[in-house]
Amino acid sequence: MALKILVAGGFGAGKTTLVGAVSDIRPLRTEEPLSEAGRGVDDTEGVARKTASTVAMDFGRITLHAGLSLYLFGTPGQDRFWFLWDELSEGALAAVVLADTRRLEDCFAAVDYFERRRIPFVVAVNRFPGARSHAVHDVSRALDLDLGTPVVLCDARDRDSGKDVLIRTVEYAGRVHTARLLDSVS
Repeated sequence: MALKILVAGGFGAGKTTLVGAVSDIRPLRTEEPLSEAGRGVDDTEGVARKTASTVAMDFGRITLHAGLSLYLFGTPGQDRFWFLWDELSEGALAAVVLADTRRLEDCFAAVDYFERRRIPFVVAVNRFPGARSHAVHDVSRALDLDLGTPVVLCDARDRDSGKDVLIRTVEYAGRVHTARLLDSVS
């Protein structure tokens, strides 16, 4: 069985890093160097060392156990590439919204997108070196998440941490989809 999971979030939140860290295959990346033309468009405050950006998607695959693989689709983070999100989200079981607490407001749009489309999602707070640490419930409250939406801490560079996020995402999506199915038959 193969399940489609989106990895979304703001510009520089670690989407490409997470897909690359957990993928069993060499990930497909559509990163391009930041250019002078994008200087006035791309907000690099807080991520000044970022030199490239995803312009279409990232793709990776991970096998969690025999018979269960996840196809990971990393979305572009800048507003100007959001027209791709509708195509990428087609058939998705769930999503991971990567949050960078240095720029938490950058993940509001992803949270809104998945809530409006009723796609279950988990917020994964990517712990960047030197960034201030926040409690999970504080992040949940700051994002005004629906009750029960999981928030987990992670390090997008670490394979085991990324796998834990994906496992939590699949488990949560399973509960949400089961509840919806039961509601529809009762």
